[in-house]
Amino acid sequence: MQLSTPARILGGTIGLGAVLAAPAFAADPGTMDVTINIPRLKVAEYHKPYVAIWVEKAGGTAKTVAVWYDYDMKANEGTKWLRDVRQWWRASGRSMTFPANGITGATRAPGAHKVSFTRAQLGATAPGAYTLVIEAAREVGDREVLRIPFTWPAKAGAGGRAAGKTELGAVSVSFR
Repeated sequence: MQLSTPARILGGTIGLGAVLAAPAFAADPGTMDVTINIPRLKVAEYHKPYVAIWVEKAGGTAKTVAVWYDYDMKANEGTKWLRDVRQWWRASGRSMTFPANGITGATRAPGAHKVSFTRAQLGATAPGAYTLVIEAAREVGDREVLRIPFTWPAKAGAGGRAAGKTELGAVSVSFR
Protein backbone atom coordinates (compact mmCIF):
# COMPACT_ATOMS: atom_id res chain seq x y z
CA MET A 1 0.00 0.00 0.00
CA GLN A 2 1.37 3.40 -1.00
CA LEU A 3 1.15 6.25 1.55
CA SER A 4 0.16 9.70 0.41
CA THR A 5 2.83 12.42 0.39
CA PRO A 6 1.58 14.13 3.61
CA ALA A 7 1.54 10.78 5.44
CA ARG A 8 5.09 9.96 4.27
CA ILE A 9 6.33 13.40 5.34
CA LEU A 10 4.58 13.23 8.70
CA GLY A 11 5.85 9.70 9.35
CA GLY A 12 9.38 10.73 8.39
CA THR A 13 9.25 13.84 10.57
CA ILE A 14 8.07 11.95 13.63
CA GLY A 15 10.68 9.25 13.12
CA LEU A 16 13.49 11.77 12.66
CA GLY A 17 12.32 13.78 15.70
CA ALA A 18 12.43 10.70 17.90
CA VAL A 19 15.95 9.85 16.68
CA LEU A 20 17.21 13.41 17.25
CA ALA A 21 15.62 13.67 20.71
CA ALA A 22 17.01 10.36 22.02
CA PRO A 23 20.58 11.59 22.66
CA ALA A 24 19.30 14.60 24.62
CA PHE A 25 17.29 12.38 26.98
CA ALA A 26 20.17 9.93 27.35
CA ALA A 27 22.65 12.70 28.24
CA ASP A 28 20.45 14.23 30.94
CA PRO A 29 18.92 11.62 33.27
CA GLY A 30 15.77 13.03 34.71
CA THR A 31 14.82 10.41 37.28
CA MET A 32 16.28 9.57 40.69
CA ASP A 33 15.46 6.12 42.07
CA VAL A 34 15.72 5.78 45.83
CA THR A 35 15.53 2.48 47.71
CA ILE A 36 14.92 2.80 51.45
CA ASN A 37 15.15 -0.20 53.76
CA ILE A 38 13.17 -0.02 56.97
CA PRO A 39 14.56 -2.62 59.37
CA ARG A 40 12.44 -5.05 61.35
CA LEU A 41 13.09 -4.22 64.99
CA LYS A 42 12.55 -6.63 67.87
CA VAL A 43 10.88 -4.34 70.38
CA ALA A 44 7.90 -4.73 72.70
CA GLU A 45 5.87 -1.92 71.09
CA TYR A 46 6.57 -1.37 67.39
CA HIS A 47 5.22 1.58 65.44
CA LYS A 48 5.98 2.23 61.78
CA PRO A 49 8.31 5.22 61.41
CA TYR A 50 7.36 8.59 60.01
CA VAL A 51 9.79 9.31 57.16
CA ALA A 52 10.59 12.57 55.38
CA ILE A 53 12.67 12.76 52.20
CA TRP A 54 13.96 16.09 50.94
CA VAL A 55 16.61 17.65 48.75
CA GLU A 56 18.94 20.39 49.99
CA LYS A 57 20.82 22.64 47.63
CA ALA A 58 24.24 23.80 48.74
CA GLY A 59 23.45 27.09 50.42
CA GLY A 60 20.47 25.99 52.43
CA THR A 61 17.26 25.72 50.40
CA ALA A 62 15.22 22.56 51.01
CA LYS A 63 12.48 20.90 48.93
CA THR A 64 10.39 18.10 50.41
CA VAL A 65 9.77 15.25 47.95
CA ALA A 66 7.99 12.72 50.20
CA VAL A 67 6.50 12.43 53.69
CA TRP A 68 5.26 9.10 54.99
CA TYR A 69 3.02 9.42 58.04
CA ASP A 70 -0.31 8.23 59.43
CA TYR A 71 -2.44 10.65 57.42
CA ASP A 72 -5.57 8.50 57.70
CA MET A 73 -6.22 9.31 61.39
CA LYS A 74 -9.40 11.13 62.39
CA ALA A 75 -9.28 14.92 62.15
CA ASN A 76 -5.78 14.78 60.57
CA GLU A 77 -4.39 13.84 64.01
CA GLY A 78 -1.35 12.08 62.50
CA THR A 79 0.18 15.45 61.61
CA LYS A 80 0.81 16.37 65.24
CA TRP A 81 3.74 13.91 65.36
CA LEU A 82 5.36 15.19 62.16
CA ARG A 83 7.39 17.68 64.25
CA ASP A 84 9.21 14.64 65.71
CA VAL A 85 10.94 14.35 62.33
CA ARG A 86 12.94 17.30 63.65
CA GLN A 87 15.49 18.25 61.01
CA TRP A 88 12.95 18.04 58.20
CA TRP A 89 10.39 19.93 60.30
CA ARG A 90 12.85 22.83 60.73
CA ALA A 91 14.04 22.72 57.10
CA SER A 92 10.62 22.83 55.43
CA GLY A 93 7.92 20.81 57.20
CA ARG A 94 6.50 23.50 59.46
CA SER A 95 5.66 25.72 56.49
CA MET A 96 3.65 23.01 54.72
CA THR A 97 -0.07 22.21 54.75
CA PHE A 98 -1.06 18.56 55.17
CA PRO A 99 -1.91 16.30 53.54
CA ALA A 100 0.51 17.68 50.96
CA ASN A 101 -0.61 16.98 47.43
CA GLY A 102 1.76 14.67 45.57
CA ILE A 103 4.15 13.97 48.46
CA THR A 104 2.03 12.58 51.32
CA GLY A 105 2.11 8.81 51.69
CA ALA A 106 1.28 6.21 54.31
CA THR A 107 3.85 4.92 56.78
CA ARG A 108 5.69 1.86 55.47
CA ALA A 109 6.20 -1.55 57.04
CA PRO A 110 9.68 -3.06 57.45
CA GLY A 111 11.28 -4.00 54.14
CA ALA A 112 12.68 -2.35 51.01
CA HIS A 113 10.69 0.50 49.46
CA LYS A 114 11.56 2.02 46.08
CA VAL A 115 10.43 5.52 45.14
CA SER A 116 11.31 7.56 42.06
CA PHE A 117 11.48 11.31 41.62
CA THR A 118 11.64 13.37 38.44
CA ARG A 119 13.87 16.40 38.02
CA ALA A 120 10.88 18.69 38.60
CA GLN A 121 9.92 16.89 41.83
CA LEU A 122 13.51 17.13 43.11
CA GLY A 123 13.76 20.85 42.38
CA ALA A 124 17.21 20.11 40.92
CA THR A 125 16.99 22.50 38.00
CA ALA A 126 20.26 24.41 38.33
CA PRO A 127 23.59 22.59 38.01
CA GLY A 128 25.39 22.13 41.30
CA ALA A 129 25.81 20.18 44.51
CA TYR A 130 22.74 18.75 46.25
CA THR A 131 22.07 16.38 49.14
CA LEU A 132 19.24 13.88 49.40
CA VAL A 133 18.22 13.68 53.07
CA ILE A 134 16.12 10.89 54.60
CA GLU A 135 14.94 11.21 58.20
CA ALA A 136 12.92 8.65 60.14
CA ALA A 137 11.35 8.96 63.58
CA ARG A 138 9.35 6.31 65.40
CA GLU A 139 6.98 6.57 68.34
CA VAL A 140 8.49 4.82 71.38
CA GLY A 141 11.65 4.62 69.30
CA ASP A 142 14.51 6.66 67.99
CA ARG A 143 15.14 8.99 65.08
CA GLU A 144 17.81 8.85 62.41
CA VAL A 145 19.02 11.01 59.53
CA LEU A 146 20.96 9.88 56.44
CA ARG A 147 22.52 12.18 53.84
CA ILE A 148 23.55 11.22 50.31
CA PRO A 149 25.30 13.95 48.29
CA PHE A 150 24.86 14.14 44.51
CA THR A 151 25.70 16.51 41.68
CA TRP A 152 23.19 17.79 39.13
CA PRO A 153 23.03 17.13 36.27
CA ALA A 154 23.58 13.50 37.15
CA LYS A 155 24.89 10.86 34.79
CA ALA A 156 22.89 7.70 34.18
CA GLY A 157 24.11 5.03 36.57
CA ALA A 158 25.53 7.54 39.07
CA GLY A 159 24.33 7.33 42.63
CA GLY A 160 25.25 6.83 46.24
CA ARG A 161 24.62 4.82 49.38
CA ALA A 162 24.21 5.29 53.11
CA ALA A 163 23.44 2.86 55.92
CA GLY A 164 21.45 3.54 59.03
CA LYS A 165 21.98 1.95 62.43
CA THR A 166 18.56 2.11 64.10
CA GLU A 167 15.46 3.40 62.30
CA LEU A 168 16.80 3.14 58.74
CA GLY A 169 18.68 0.35 57.01
CA ALA A 170 20.55 0.66 53.72
CA VAL A 171 19.51 3.52 51.44
CA SER A 172 20.63 3.72 47.82
CA VAL A 173 20.25 6.32 45.11
CA SER A 174 20.67 5.86 41.36
CA PHE A 175 19.89 7.97 38.32
CA ARG A 176 18.36 6.95 35.01
